Amino acid sequence: MAETRPRLKRGHAVLGQVLSLVHGGQVATRADLTAELGVTRATTGAVTGELEALGLIRNVTRPGGPAAARGRPSHRIVLDPDGPVVLAVQVHVDGYRVAVVGLGGVVAATTARRHRVGADPADVLSAAVGAGAELVGRTGRRCLGAGLAVPSAVAEPDGTALNPLHVAWPVGAPVRDVFTEQVALAGLDVPAFVANDINLAALAEHRHGAGRGATHLLMTATGHRGVGGAFVVGGRLYTGSSGLSMEVGHVTVNPSGRRCHCGNRGCLDVETDPVALLEAAGLEVGPDVAPLVRAVELVRAGHPAVEGVVERLAVGLAGLVNVLNPDRIVLGGLHAALLDRDPERLTGLVADRGLWERSVPLVPSALEHNSLVGAAELAWQPVLDDPLGVLG
Repeated sequence: MAETRPRLKRGHAVLGQVLSLVHGGQVATRADLTAELGVTRATTGAVTGELEALGLIRNVTRPGGPAAARGRPSHRIVLDPDGPVVLAVQVHVDGYRVAVVGLGGVVAATTARRHRVGADPADVLSAAVGAGAELVGRTGRRCLGAGLAVPSAVAEPDGTALNPLHVAWPVGAPVRDVFTEQVALAGLDVPAFVANDINLAALAEHRHGAGRGATHLLMTATGHRGVGGAFVVGGRLYTGSSGLSMEVGHVTVNPSGRRCHCGNRGCLDVETDPVALLEAAGLEVGPDVAPLVRAVELVRAGHPAVEGVVERLAVGLAGLVNVLNPDRIVLGGLHAALLDRDPERLTGLVADRGLWERSVPLVPSALEHNSLVGAAELAWQPVLDDPLGVLG
């Protein structure tokens, strides 16, 4: 069968189609773009010229570079280093991190602070957005949106946190409304978006990291506590009917195991997270202990308790593979450390429990702040969909 090229969309959408290709690192020159879209050089020049006029990209002449049609040197397409940015915020169990992120997932500035995350989301979000607005101001660049990553499933269309198991927020906390209000109070007149932190990590890894090129991407990851998961299909997050899908932390892998926060026993959330490994090793998890850091140290030291966590992780991953049939699995946090320790062991255990006669590639996450970059992707999406509509 002949290869089919993506059809060029019409109107405003063509700008978004081209910007998305540049944003995702799929094209580097106007010649690349012409070949990818199957259009004339004149069309490519006109579209990239419009994006340059909007302050999103720059067309850079490449003397002596690879030649385009008729021997002319191709123009390199780069993201405008002075172009607009978005604000990204991530709340975790003991504080927050904020970042200013440009196109291409480029983090222009970031800072993190410890903060008690109490029952009122407005407390931590006020502090986080205030710190983020200060960062945006220092860059001097136009801010187009704000995205928030939270350690909870987020119900749609209401934007409420339905299972904030590791922070003190009440079930149903209106995090999107609170975040939107704090963004406005900070003087940022931009749209605000909220989603689960691991969902956003998976989206970022798919567009800019270890998941690039995958069509059906599964991700599981840990922070200091708990396990999250996400599924990206055709470049978009699979979120189910109301935003609550892929709670992989509550897949049972040990029916007689630890009691989970959800009321079940033996969930991935409490059998394969850093706290589970520390407890299996007979170590106390005190207030001054960073569970993820200490657990990774145990993995690298080859502690005997590691093998049990690997086996339970393999049970969970194999079940997910049998249900979802992904073409790649990205692992983050402690799960990435377990993979790095012995890739063949974990991959083999998952394959042995699978229904199909092939193993699914397991790879560690590649982005340092993938949940933040994913939060930025939420804010960038309206621009990627219609650059002229947002900036024109």
